[in-house]
Amino acid sequence: MTGVVKVKHSSPFKANWWGRFGWVLAILYAIYAANFLDVSWTRFVAGLGNGADFLSEMIPPNFTRWQLLLGNLLETVQMAVIASVFGILCSLPIGLCAARNLLPNWVTWPFRTFIALCRSFHPVIIAILFVKAVGFGPLAGILTLVLASIGFIGKLFAEAIEEISMKPLEALRASGAPFSSVIVYGVLPQVLNRFIGFSSYQFDVNLRNSTMVGIVGAGGVGGTLFAAFQRFDYDFLAAILLSIIALVMMSEFMSVQIKKVFQ
Repeated sequence: MTGVVKVKHSSPFKANWWGRFGWVLAILYAIYAANFLDVSWTRFVAGLGNGADFLSEMIPPNFTRWQLLLGNLLETVQMAVIASVFGILCSLPIGLCAARNLLPNWVTWPFRTFIALCRSFHPVIIAILFVKAVGFGPLAGILTLVLASIGFIGKLFAEAIEEISMKPLEALRASGAPFSSVIVYGVLPQVLNRFIGFSSYQFDVNLRNSTMVGIVGAGGVGGTLFAAFQRFDYDFLAAILLSIIALVMMSEFMSVQIKKVFQ
């Protein structure tokens, strides 16, 4: 009598029950949090109507105070440029000293801690602290954006250095090259393009943040934006928002052109 052999087919993709359980918990917690925070569909629909009324009051934009707007935009650009230059210059040595493949841990940890501190708080919170320290005006905004630049570029620059090939560095060290020559001829050529990309992106970020820190009195067009909102001057508010959008688009175009030059 011929026996029948049963072949057991197993799925090549095993079920990850812990992952599914985690997703279920996340969904349940999201539903609980939405109820706790009073997030409801009724409020969302009502908000759409209020938003439509708000947008109708912003049309048409009012550019009659273009001189005030232009002056504030110029101050915003100046803040972003100054903060980007000093932030990038400070990020170079800090990022180098934070790279763990170049220096020992007792050197890198203080710099990595400083970078983490610069990234720990939102720029608006830092701007409030600097406004309290140095007073209202662009100086507080510039100092805020410098710290934000160090926190972003310093971290990415250090990580980019840690990913480089060590063979050119080993060859330079074997030939007796000093540490400065190792950095100039072994490290920078491998990370220069990425550093230029980081810097151009950070300028865009500083340009946007400089419009935001002005809300707390740290200079820029943000102060005028907040004042227009408080006065219910919505047509002028629309003009400010359109100007900020145009400014950011111009900055994006310039960043693309700069990248093409260095590629």
